[in-house]
Amino acid sequence: MSTTKKFAGAALAAALGVATLSACGGGDAKDKSAGGGSEAPKSKTVTLVSHDSFNVTDTVLKEFEQQSGYTVKVLKSGDAGAALNQEILTKGSPRGDVFFGVDNTLLSRALDNGIFTPYEAKGLADVKPEYVLDKEHRVTPIDSGDICVNYDKAYFADKKLAPPQTLDDLIKPEYKNLLVTENAATSSPGLGFLLASVGKYGDGGWKDYWTKLKANGVEVVDGWEQAYNERFSGSAGGKKAKGDRPLVVSYASSPPVEVLYGEPQPAEAPTGVSTGTCFRQVEFAGLLKGAKNEEGGKALLDFLVSKKFQEDMPLQMFVNPVVKDVKLPELFTKHGVVIEKPENVAPETIAKNREQWVKTWSSLVVK
Repeated sequence: MSTTKKFAGAALAAALGVATLSACGGGDAKDKSAGGGSEAPKSKTVTLVSHDSFNVTDTVLKEFEQQSGYTVKVLKSGDAGAALNQEILTKGSPRGDVFFGVDNTLLSRALDNGIFTPYEAKGLADVKPEYVLDKEHRVTPIDSGDICVNYDKAYFADKKLAPPQTLDDLIKPEYKNLLVTENAATSSPGLGFLLASVGKYGDGGWKDYWTKLKANGVEVVDGWEQAYNERFSGSAGGKKAKGDRPLVVSYASSPPVEVLYGEPQPAEAPTGVSTGTCFRQVEFAGLLKGAKNEEGGKALLDFLVSKKFQEDMPLQMFVNPVVKDVKLPELFTKHGVVIEKPENVAPETIAKNREQWVKTWSSLVVK
């Protein structure tokens, strides 16, 4: 998901935002019948098309390959929107077998364009029902994550100022000129933050909210990397870049990341989460219509909702599992926060209004 983040160091960049997973090699093999006659070539390679943030531990992936007999090739295709657009353009002749990374902000676009073949993954019954948004099973829920405002703990302690906790707080005068967010037209977290305001204030109130937020000095940059690693004063990258904004739109999982990749590793996260500012993203995967290796694609979808992959996922992509009874790693439970009541907007409502919302937002905030 475009639902993760990048750090100042190369190690974090490998885990978040621009994670680079080397595709495992392997070609096609020919199956032989019991009588020794050859059959038509059957592909033993299954290709996963994804946005850049997909990652998995090598040993976990290799275990799936050994058990299934398939070799997995990962084709990364930029951010979630760009990757999805490419699949829509190649509808019926897809570049791979499974697509991972369409989230609830773009789900209706994918479904309306008919790029997926329905398949009910083995293990879907173990997925929390609130994440199963497509009853026809054209897509399978894989992970969730919360887009939230993060704050620089040191800044607010030094100023003896309580950090904001809600969307309403952000328009108060004491937080003037402190927030940086991403452009809703170019950034997934930027769009998520816009949708948080839509969910909170409704179609009749979000525009007034953003008018007030602009008057209170919100800064808008193109993407997450610039916002978090350059303008935000609380991240390792932001400190090096001398960022002067102590509030940034990022993710609820950002504080554990700051701990994991801190040098030296801090005992406590240097950043916090404003829990009343969040929008929940859910990411899905689906079997691409026209897939060359449909059976391999189905096996891969089964793997993505397996307990093995779901347990591995949090520290690889810094997102939350969607399968019941999967325990989060200690890093998440110790340094992260649980968002009890994130804002949500129905996918069909997003699909109907997204373009107009973004256009209106741009005219209010950017121009």
